[in-house]
Amino acid sequence: MRSAEPVAIIDIGSNSIRLVVYAGPPRIPTPIFNEKVLAGLGSGPPGQLPEEARARALTALSRFKLLIDHMRVKRTHAVATAAIRDAGKEGAKFIREVGKLGFECKVLSAEEEATLAGEGVLSGIPAADGIAGDLGGGSLELVRVGDGRTEGGISMPLGVLRFARTEDAEHAARKLLKSSLKGSGIRERSRGRPFYMVGGSWRALARIDMLATDFPLPITHQYRMKPGRPKELKKLLRDLDPRMSALIDPARLATSPQAATILHILAEELEPSELIVSTFGIREGLLYSRLKPAVRRRDPLLDEARNAAGAEHRFGQHGDLLDEWIAPLFDDSPAMRRLRLASCLLADVAWQASPDFRADRGIEMALHGNWVAVSPAGRVIMAQALSANFGRDRLPDDRLAELCKDGQLRRAHCWGLAMRLGQRLSGGVAAVLERTSLSAGDGFIQLNVPRGEEALVGDAVERRLVRLAEMLGCEPVINSQ
Repeated sequence: MRSAEPVAIIDIGSNSIRLVVYAGPPRIPTPIFNEKVLAGLGSGPPGQLPEEARARALTALSRFKLLIDHMRVKRTHAVATAAIRDAGKEGAKFIREVGKLGFECKVLSAEEEATLAGEGVLSGIPAADGIAGDLGGGSLELVRVGDGRTEGGISMPLGVLRFARTEDAEHAARKLLKSSLKGSGIRERSRGRPFYMVGGSWRALARIDMLATDFPLPITHQYRMKPGRPKELKKLLRDLDPRMSALIDPARLATSPQAATILHILAEELEPSELIVSTFGIREGLLYSRLKPAVRRRDPLLDEARNAAGAEHRFGQHGDLLDEWIAPLFDDSPAMRRLRLASCLLADVAWQASPDFRADRGIEMALHGNWVAVSPAGRVIMAQALSANFGRDRLPDDRLAELCKDGQLRRAHCWGLAMRLGQRLSGGVAAVLERTSLSAGDGFIQLNVPRGEEALVGDAVERRLVRLAEMLGCEPVINSQ
């Protein structure tokens, strides 16, 4: 799929000003530059923009304009949220000042902000079905997501900068939430469905939970927590381990108690089945909302896997063909077939590395790549497949297996051995895979090669076939036809 021209998004929020420049496939553009300045526009009294915060924001935007020009980015979208929206005349004056810097800035309405947050969740988690909540410095947006659509967004002045850490403030927040939910349909939609957490404050909270639980994969996207966990995190934050404090951004850590309290109130009121982090929010939602329906329906994991492998294959991309070649051996569910295909798309990514480090390269890409629409368990499954593909049986951390269901890693290991066989047989050339095949019978697996080309099955190929057959509990057969 073609790559899009780089596009810049400037997000003027209540707490931070951020510039992100994206490039790559339109369905899943990759951030190639990301910078945040904590300006604190929403830290003053309601309806006012603190002068010091305004100065910090305009200084940051001046730098961003110069960077964008030097990067020769042709398209820039600038949006402002609650702090500017609620500041009335001061907000309008600030937008005029932003305009003088060369940016045409759109002030999002409360409904638009909620909708774009939901669109961001759908972009990164296409199967999302529940409620998306975007917590910022000055506001909280809630919106229904499901069936690829958003519906019924609401906003309330409940952000981490506006929330005082007192019992009275918690009572007032609960009261505000109850009144805001009336007639919205959100409470009815939320019960028994996931709640998707958007925003830097909740991502920081998730990182704290990951550190506290010694979670083996430091990726926040699609990290899950039980609905009762925010209440426990409130207690944890009162006496936080100093070693943990050093690993969290100080500004985010300072507002983590507020973020935990708001999430605790939401979990009690909405009764979701689980809490899921989305690293995609209004910036990604803005890009996603501008895509044609056919592009929106594309699988972002597979698009990004093809893009990641595109620059590193040897003789042309053939991941789809490799998946088709090994498929007769595996009766996988749709979800596992998708992970198998993603693994095959990445099967050639490490050929440029030293042989001793090819497995490390594949594992690193699967575990820590910039993937979306894949759970932590899915990353581990892909890592196991690529590990076996590059000649290593075990993953570097045994705790990773705890994220997967019984049998999933063994199946992924078998995928990797089959991929390894196909890569050795073909030499990385698609034409060989097109002329050969694998098949399975009762207690055997068979490698089929054209008559006259039996020499393709050298000793190394035969060893890999035997290894795969042993793993599958079958006998290997070589057939020329």
